[in-house]
Amino acid sequence: GYKSPGKVKQGDAYAQETREIILSLDEVSKTAPNGKKLLSDVSLGMYLGAKIGILGANGAGKSTLLKILAGVDTDIDGEIKKRPDIRIGYLEQEPSLDDGETVQENLEAGMKEMRDTVKEFEEISVKLGEDGADVDALMKRMDELQTQIDAANGWEIDRFLDQAADALRCPPGDAKVATLSGGERRRVALAKLLVSNPDILLLDEPTNHLDAESVAWLESFLKSFQGTVVAVTHDRYFLDACAGWILELDQGKGIPFEGNYNQWLEAKASRLEQEGKVKAAREKALAKELEWVRKQQKGQQKKGKARLRRYEELLAESEAAQTRSNMDGITIPPGPRLGDLVLTVDGLAKSFGDRLLYEDMSFHVPPGATIGIIGGNGAGKTTLFRMITGEQKPDEGGIRLGETVKPIYVDQSREELDPKKSVFEEIGNGREEVELGPRKVNTRAYCGWYNFKGADQQKKVGDLSGGERNRLQLAKALAEGGNLLMLDEPTNDLDVETLRCLEDAIEAFPGSTLVVSHDRWFLDRVATHILAFEGDSKTTFFSGSYSEYEKDRRERLGLGAPTRVKFRKLAGM
Repeated sequence: GYKSPGKVKQGDAYAQETREIILSLDEVSKTAPNGKKLLSDVSLGMYLGAKIGILGANGAGKSTLLKILAGVDTDIDGEIKKRPDIRIGYLEQEPSLDDGETVQENLEAGMKEMRDTVKEFEEISVKLGEDGADVDALMKRMDELQTQIDAANGWEIDRFLDQAADALRCPPGDAKVATLSGGERRRVALAKLLVSNPDILLLDEPTNHLDAESVAWLESFLKSFQGTVVAVTHDRYFLDACAGWILELDQGKGIPFEGNYNQWLEAKASRLEQEGKVKAAREKALAKELEWVRKQQKGQQKKGKARLRRYEELLAESEAAQTRSNMDGITIPPGPRLGDLVLTVDGLAKSFGDRLLYEDMSFHVPPGATIGIIGGNGAGKTTLFRMITGEQKPDEGGIRLGETVKPIYVDQSREELDPKKSVFEEIGNGREEVELGPRKVNTRAYCGWYNFKGADQQKKVGDLSGGERNRLQLAKALAEGGNLLMLDEPTNDLDVETLRCLEDAIEAFPGSTLVVSHDRWFLDRVATHILAFEGDSKTTFFSGSYSEYEKDRRERLGLGAPTRVKFRKLAGM
């Protein structure tokens, strides 16, 4: 059996937790088609009401584990044991919506079971008034139904569906499923899953394609959710707020830890120190993150203005680093020296059809600044990048780039990758060395910076996980070098280790960065300013971290659950 760690801990993440095991793995092993051992004799028990976050490198088997728990992947050695009455709900990375043509039809399908239960309850109410009714039997069944409905708050299910669809910013109910983007499909699938109220929620990257306000709403929902939550996520604030357990997948083993992300980080750093690990880039990155966490807790983190003052220093440090031969982590080669003018946006307006995305947008990017760009999906963040690169034109206003500015644009499509090439071929393009600014690096060593090591370098691009494709896209784009880094959702699907290394690389980058992201932890670590798309066609440019911006936003606009993104109509349309 499985040893209980003792009494349930105190705190929000443990409020629903019991000591009743409802789902377990018994010596489960799984081998990938390429022969890599993803899981090796993993035995774990999961408690009713536990909130579990799964961590591990891209390709470590996190999504595979969820598929096994969901019963989707049965090609395993070992055994999965589940209590017979337990209902499992599973959000996969690319969910299908096949319960009708429209968004509303698919959302309604998530409520069918509860609606049927309420309908049966109402029918019994009618039967109780009929002559010759078996009152005892009907009352017994009615009590059973009442218990089910009360436990799931089923009387309020229509109101909850409206609330969830709004908070997750789902498309309108009459929107056709066939026309939805990948992010819109995921948000509809998540809302549908939440209203179905299963006993176990298996969530594969639930915060992908959600903006920060929607993530905060989801956190609040999951804290009070009475069932078990097992989530694969790179969102460290989410893990800190929701997780009572961290399950780390490492070299086929499942290592459980009772605590949230911060506590796990402390324990992991201590473990690495005791093991006498060589300070490779990833261990250094973990140590830096831990130092940042401790400063945050003491209220000492005010790095934004300090970074802007250090631009010349950063440039000198980066140029010196380019001559060293022992670089072993993500490094962004510097471009030309930036002048005082990097990027100025003045009075910008842009619309699509009769929708005004924004008007009178104005901001100035100083040398060395990192601008975190946030807002609802479809608010026009990617459109802004396309206007900066000249792919699209603004309706009004101007965009000025400095004469020495050389942009590097990493978009979120990943469409430029050739599925038939290996990782090594895609990065090296047939060459044994990659040119990084003034120096050359062995291609295999460069692949290793992005955690493609050994046999992983021979993987075909078409066989990569979402996170591995994202790493590959970054490796290709960042090798080009430049001084204005433009990243569109770089944190989607990345494992936490790679995220740490990317954060360190951005902090050491001797240039300016614009980054669209919903990852609040990432933004707090790197952003000196926030450009926020706040809805109703308005934008705000704020000097400070994400957390400082969020405090300011609440003071200006108040709290309240997030709603669907709204745009003003153009005059005369």
